[in-house]
Amino acid sequence: MPRRGTKFEKEEEFDERVVDIARTAKVVKGGRRFGFRAVVVVGDNKGSVGVGVGKAREVPEAIRKGVERAKRDMRKIPIVGTTIPHQVLSRFSAAKVLLKPASPGTGVIAGGGVRAVVEAAGIKDILTKSLGSSNILNVVKATRVALDQLKDPEEEARLRGKPVDALKPFWSRTEQ
Repeated sequence: MPRRGTKFEKEEEFDERVVDIARTAKVVKGGRRFGFRAVVVVGDNKGSVGVGVGKAREVPEAIRKGVERAKRDMRKIPIVGTTIPHQVLSRFSAAKVLLKPASPGTGVIAGGGVRAVVEAAGIKDILTKSLGSSNILNVVKATRVALDQLKDPEEEARLRGKPVDALKPFWSRTEQ
């Protein structure tokens, strides 16, 4: 058994997805200096997901920075079975994202940035719609905001001082 803190210690396995790589240019006296911006999503497929943006002169360095920031940004989201507990609409800048729970077997109905975030979080059944701006960075951040807005049914019932069954019509509207 290796000691804690050594390089042999097993790190948790994360699902790292590069969503977008954009080439940027800075105009200087001698011409243009090119750089790269990488949007990365990191998840554990068990309900935790993080989004990171890395910027550097080379693509691999930008991706590495993005992964590092995404791992620091990871947060737990509530999952009920294989889907989300309730419908949520959120926006970031001009990008809007609608997430709806789906019955088992539906799969992930999502495109581009929304799909990457949702799959990395470990959600198997969900319906989504991206509205407004199609800027990939803002869509990914809007998805992240939407996942942060989700409420856990058990936690909500405890806060309201009611049994989970009393909230059932609200939480299971789409499961019928």
